Amino acid sequence: MVEQVVFRYNCGSSYNLGPRETVHYSLEDSMAGEFQVDGHNTAALFTLKIHRGDGMSLVAMNWKSGKPPLNFVGFAIEYKEPGGDKFFALKNRLCFPTANKTDANRLSTLQSPIQKFRWVHFPRSADLAGEFTYRVSPVFMNDRNELSLGEVQEAKIELRRETYPGQLNVAFTRGFVSSQAFVEKYKTVKGILPTTAAKSLGFKATNPKAPEALAWMGFEAHQEILGVLDKALADIHAQVRVVAYDLNEPEIVDRLVKLGTRLKVIVDDSGSHKKKGSAENEAAKRLIVSAGSANVKRQHMGQLQHNKFIAVHGPKTQLVVCGSTNFSWRAFFVQNNNAVVMQGPNPVKQFLAAFDNYWSNNNVKGFAATKSVDWTSLGLSGIDAKVSFSPHSKPNARLQSIADDVAKQTTSSLLYSLAFLYESPGVVKNAIVKVTKSKSLFVYGISDKKVGGIVLQKPDGNLAPLFPAALSGNLPEPFKSEPTGGSGTRMHHKFLVIDFDKPSARVYLGSYNFSTPADVKNGENLLILRDQRIAVSYLVEALSMLDHYHFRVAQLDAKKKRKKLELALPPRKTGQKAWWEEYFTVARKIRDRTLFS
Repeated sequence: MVEQVVFRYNCGSSYNLGPRETVHYSLEDSMAGEFQVDGHNTAALFTLKIHRGDGMSLVAMNWKSGKPPLNFVGFAIEYKEPGGDKFFALKNRLCFPTANKTDANRLSTLQSPIQKFRWVHFPRSADLAGEFTYRVSPVFMNDRNELSLGEVQEAKIELRRETYPGQLNVAFTRGFVSSQAFVEKYKTVKGILPTTAAKSLGFKATNPKAPEALAWMGFEAHQEILGVLDKALADIHAQVRVVAYDLNEPEIVDRLVKLGTRLKVIVDDSGSHKKKGSAENEAAKRLIVSAGSANVKRQHMGQLQHNKFIAVHGPKTQLVVCGSTNFSWRAFFVQNNNAVVMQGPNPVKQFLAAFDNYWSNNNVKGFAATKSVDWTSLGLSGIDAKVSFSPHSKPNARLQSIADDVAKQTTSSLLYSLAFLYESPGVVKNAIVKVTKSKSLFVYGISDKKVGGIVLQKPDGNLAPLFPAALSGNLPEPFKSEPTGGSGTRMHHKFLVIDFDKPSARVYLGSYNFSTPADVKNGENLLILRDQRIAVSYLVEALSMLDHYHFRVAQLDAKKKRKKLELALPPRKTGQKAWWEEYFTVARKIRDRTLFS
């Protein structure tokens, strides 16, 4: 069995640890469906908390008392699948300076421990029913560079794919074309992805690894969105309503065509979408043939019809999908995106009403006068979820209230992934700048820019701009050159996670870019989900991306200084500091260590 790890730091060393000892304590079984579980070994020197993401998990540790000893060199992490009888060690990418680089086991965290207090893991089999067991050990090194393992912690958690079975599921794309994991598995995007959006509908993958690579990159979001359309096709009396900004992914368009006259669709016609030869024009022509001209409309509201949602209303099927994921090659297979799938008549009712209001009001003034612009409950049992559609008029605009929530109500942490934030000046950006200055809050975020660069907001308050050349190409050893995935936006999420660790946890998300055009010009959907389980799911996604790009900063720094990225040995001379010292002396590092554990 081979695990999937997105990028991560370490690459291993070569020490013979010998057989693992039997763990002599009882592990309390987690309750089915828990989204956060703890280890319970009182003899262990550290705590363990596992957070459930969608298709991934966050493993977080903290030292129980005082500081670790100087010979503590990190954590080894292993996991066991539901029903399995073997543990498999997670792998890393950095190694100790003394490592034997020819040892095939050097990637194992048992030999090259993780020098962090948290880690995001992507098991290949995350959709298996049942509990995954995580086993974490502290690793120590003596003055002969020999490793030993301390008392372990274990915890079990379900990673089933549905966030709330039967009601709501959060799904993500993988979004890591520029990653060591991608280049090791697939090497190139040639023959896997089309070169331009205009040619996307007719593109045929020629790379023999394309099916596996596309499934890997599309992750759960691609699977879920296609699944919604498949269920609509199977429910032969279901009516389907779609609003699409980008529309160039053949599997999506083929399914829409098969729906025939059961489909009504609005396709954006702004900018390049209305130009001759665009995929959106071609898709619209095909849908006019299959659904009829009376069921296809082109629209751009005040600026863009930027929604990307599907609503299915049938005797057997009541489904809605929304979020940041466009129905395009780039959205599914290059960018970081999210999709939320909701079941039941209540959410369907709100999205159908919004569709009808868009259809009837091809202008800002008309739509802004409808009830779809109000915050409206989605009627999900036990989940505080509301939706509001744009464009709003100035009196009922949403942007300022979101900024006030960020700036005035954040009490613990703010994590965000907001496309175009740093080229969209306004109240939300100002609010984020304000909370970032607070020493008591943990703030970590990322924004993509139209020019293809990425702005990373580090927890120390500093901004770290990254551009395409920094994301691929000639990386320092031991890293391989990576594909860029083409020009354009690569981080396309639009979400804010506020106070994930509190009962007041909430997430803002949707197609809405947290900008003035999104608020009062574009067709958009904006959701607020006041639910800690959902907030934790977005938290884990945020950390997986943020750490991925944060590592790019470390790579660039190492390259500039002509240094190798390696694991730190224990202090051997007076004045040397342990790798973990900053996590116990620097305020923001202390917050990082304690917040997730």
